[in-house]
Amino acid sequence: MRGLVTVNPAPALGRRSLLVGALGVGAAGALGVAKAAPSNAAVTAVARPTIASCATWGAQPATGTVSMTGPPQKILVHHTASANTTDYSQSAAYSLARNIQQWHFARGWIDSGQQFTISRGGYAMEGRHRSIEGLGSGSSTVFPLGAHCTGQNPTSIGIENEGTYTTALPTAAQWNALVTLCAYLCQAYGLGPEDIYGHRDFLDTECPGDAFYAKLPQLRSEVAARLGTSNPPPAPTRTWPTLQQGNSGFRVTTAQYLLRHSGRAVTVDGAFGSGTRAVVVSFQQSEGLTADGVIGRATWEAPLAVTCSQDQTSDAVRGVQTALTAQGYAVTVDGAFGPGTVSAVKSFQTAHALDADAVVGSNTWSRLLA
Repeated sequence: MRGLVTVNPAPALGRRSLLVGALGVGAAGALGVAKAAPSNAAVTAVARPTIASCATWGAQPATGTVSMTGPPQKILVHHTASANTTDYSQSAAYSLARNIQQWHFARGWIDSGQQFTISRGGYAMEGRHRSIEGLGSGSSTVFPLGAHCTGQNPTSIGIENEGTYTTALPTAAQWNALVTLCAYLCQAYGLGPEDIYGHRDFLDTECPGDAFYAKLPQLRSEVAARLGTSNPPPAPTRTWPTLQQGNSGFRVTTAQYLLRHSGRAVTVDGAFGSGTRAVVVSFQQSEGLTADGVIGRATWEAPLAVTCSQDQTSDAVRGVQTALTAQGYAVTVDGAFGPGTVSAVKSFQTAHALDADAVVGSNTWSRLLA
């Protein structure tokens, strides 16, 4: 899974650095970073950028009711995983928007999944109907419910960026348009630059591509400058347990479930024996890590501890449930991230000063395993 479009898929990549960026992934939200503080400089209002409406680029009507929700808590950056075209014209941008809507209709969605789209030529466009309406006068607290990231749609604004950015980077025009749009959205909805995430921060996906994802710290910094705030704070230091042969207990059980989720055959028995060590070595080799058979920070964040969220069913979820049980929460270890697990995760996050959104990302994982 890559972007929301996936027209010309790039070669499959390893999952190393899905949750690791130069500043971490930033943000109030699942990963629990404090808001950036205003600087002493005078804050200049960000002018509303030109955004082509659905009517302007020739959208078809939505096939169902586009509900309004809000307020948004975060902005998610995507890439379309389509060709890196050199046609930067407005007509090409509008054609892209129409194609995206058709691809999303074909997936059974009522409209384009994302709220906004930015072409390689730097044209910003409304994606889902009513997204411009949601901006209102700049003080509106509602926005259209999208369909761009499972588990995050009710609380996030999705921005699709045309292209595939596994190794390439967005054009200068596209980048500048993204900075401007993100700054305006932050201003309109009372968000901070630390509330800007990549799609992969919440789902097991390559989107928005390794090269683009590595630029998100710069995006946050440039948005901060536009808003007149200090640079986004770095993510808090996460503390991870070190596991090695001879250890036992719920942390080992959790690690074994996560190893099994990665596609490896391992006995889940809570005992770190030679068999588990061999599987850890295999995982580390596949991720380009030092293959010492010891599970430390680099291995947890490779990521062995993949992001889990509501409605997923997997061995990784069994790992979450195992850790929750060890922390005193009454959940069934069945691998289904249902209402009971959601409630327990939210309760745990609240108790540990994390945003209670029921998404188990790196910060929540590290606290669960502490």
